[in-house]
Parts: sequence; C-alpha cells; structure tokens
Amino acid sequence: MSISRRDILKSLTVTAVAGSVLRVIPLKAAEYAHQMVKTEKAAQNGAYTPKFFSPHAYKTLQSLCQTIIPRDENAKGAIEAGAPEFIDLLSSENQDYQVSLGGGLMWLDNTCIDRYENVYLDCTPQQQKEILDLIAYRKNAKTDPSLGQGIEFFSFLRKMTADGFFTSEIGINYLGYIGNTYMSEFPGCPPVPGE
Repeated sequence: MSISRRDILKSLTVTAVAGSVLRVIPLKAAEYAHQMVKTEKAAQNGAYTPKFFSPHAYKTLQSLCQTIIPRDENAKGAIEAGAPEFIDLLSSENQDYQVSLGGGLMWLDNTCIDRYENVYLDCTPQQQKEILDLIAYRKNAKTDPSLGQGIEFFSFLRKMTADGFFTSEIGINYLGYIGNTYMSEFPGCPPVPGE
C-alpha cells in the first residue's frame, strides 16, 4: 500500500508542532515537502499557487519570512529557500497551523489598522519594524497584554520560517552540511594555538 502526499504532509505537520526542525521535523519528510513545491513550480513556470493562504495573506507571509531570514551579500534568504511555500503547504494540511498562522496574520493586519490605519503590507518600513519589534519579545506582553496573540504567532512563524529555510537545499548548503561521508584517513585534531 502506497503512502499518499496528504499522509506525508499530515505526518510532517503533526511531528512539527512542538518545535524547530533541528529537534522535531524528520529531514526526509521536510525534503519531500520541498520537492513537492519544486515540482509544482517547475510545472507552472516558477509559479506557486498557495494552498491555504489568500493572495493577500500569502504576500504578507512572504514579507514576514523575508524579514525573519533576509537575503544578504553572502547568502540567499527565506524567499529563495522556499520557506513561504513550505509553510503554506504544511498549513494546508494542519488545522492548528491554519488557526495559529491564519489567525496571526489577521491579528497583525487588524493591529496595524488600529495603530497605523493600514494593513501590515501598506505600513511604512518604520511602522512594520515597530510592530515586529513589539511582538518579537515575550516580555512585551507583560506591559501590553493585547500583544499576547501576536507574540505567540510571531514566535511560531519564526520557527516555521527556520524550518522551511534550514531543511531546504539552500539552508543545508548555508550550514555547510555535507552529510555522512567516508574519510580514508583521519589526520587528528588541529594543534591548539599557543602550544
């Protein structure tokens, strides 16, 4: 009996709830999710169609992922690694993710409307930074309890973005991981400086 795509995604999302990729998500399952995205993008001339998020929510997700792990002069970021697609694909099969991430994106837009009279994407870069700085730290909920949902959302999104990045080919290359390789000889440890 073969295992379906849906079965693999559900098993991946069930094991991923508790924490980050380095502790919880099986690498083979994450690689499978990335391969599914890659196959879809190849079939659609590089395009990905979100499975769970609305077009607006998906653009917001992309912006947040890019902010969490940006591209720089030395490495590609979360967008190039496919983190938003990874998160969307997993969310499409997990109601808890849908509530946490979908609800969190709605909370973010509503809070930005209350504070700045614009949804997150239409806020100035300074306003975006200001709201993300507020929800980036748990301690801020002590002084402003209304930030609690946003803080939980952003914490979970950071974990999912890291999962999507570090399980991708780009993320694995960024870490310099070469896998279990055979060494014909072991030269020993390098000398300790100053001895």
